[in-house]
Amino acid sequence: MAPRAYWKGTLKLSLVTCPVVLYPAATAAEKTRFHLINKDTGNRLKQQMIDSESGEAIESDQKARGYELRKGEYVEIDKKELEAVQIESNHTIEIDSFVPKAEIDQRFLNNPYYIAPGGKVAADAFAVIRDAMRDKDRVALARIVLTNREHVMAIEPLGKGLLGTTLRYPYELRDEHQFFEDIRSPKITKDMVELAGHILDTKAAHFNPSKFKDEYEDALKALVKRKAAGKPIELPVREERPDNVISLMDALKQSLKGGRGSKGASRSHSRRTTSRHRPTRKAHRSAARHRKAG
Repeated sequence: MAPRAYWKGTLKLSLVTCPVVLYPAATAAEKTRFHLINKDTGNRLKQQMIDSESGEAIESDQKARGYELRKGEYVEIDKKELEAVQIESNHTIEIDSFVPKAEIDQRFLNNPYYIAPGGKVAADAFAVIRDAMRDKDRVALARIVLTNREHVMAIEPLGKGLLGTTLRYPYELRDEHQFFEDIRSPKITKDMVELAGHILDTKAAHFNPSKFKDEYEDALKALVKRKAAGKPIELPVREERPDNVISLMDALKQSLKGGRGSKGASRSHSRRTTSRHRPTRKAHRSAARHRKAG
């Protein structure tokens, strides 16, 4: 059974219309979250709105929206005035055009939604629009109003339904040149590029998000579980990082020798080793170097 719809309305392509429903495709419900509490009582803390000048706490009926015209000077906009600028078609997904998917800059992609037909009577029209897009290998660009804001949405077939992804407006994106203009253009040899290419080949794979692992989230859950059970929390010993600097070419060659399994082997080895053994290994390596030098 599908969850409760986030949005209900009509998908419109010229004179063809059909009722549809939207569901958020992403969720943060499984993320570990923390609340602010009083350390002395263990009670949860509440936040208050404080007047920035008087320092007094205000009640909810004293709150209002204001746009800052200049430093410290605001113009108040009330709820009815905001309603006056709401767009009429706030329950219609109006398709304006169809574009090749490859032309959509990935930086514009924002939030994904699943789009499904709104009932049995909508199934035919929904299937026609979906299959026509699939046949033409095109993505629809449409307008939709969500949370009192109009968004541009890219819509494409996904299985038996549609995937709609809201797009950012150009004014929401930063120009990349201000971040990249100071990047140097060093002279690198063809051998270096070829070695890097070989390293890429050893790590070639296919996109498989089922293999994504949020190690920090797993660690947080384990921490909370141990703490709730009254078990001691062991702080990890920071591993010493080698301070020797090797050349880029040497780093590329060593990386290629390590191949696909070097990272996993290194990580597994470091987990089995305790801090007590580190000085011994260091001394062993030092002795080995002296013997080789001799």
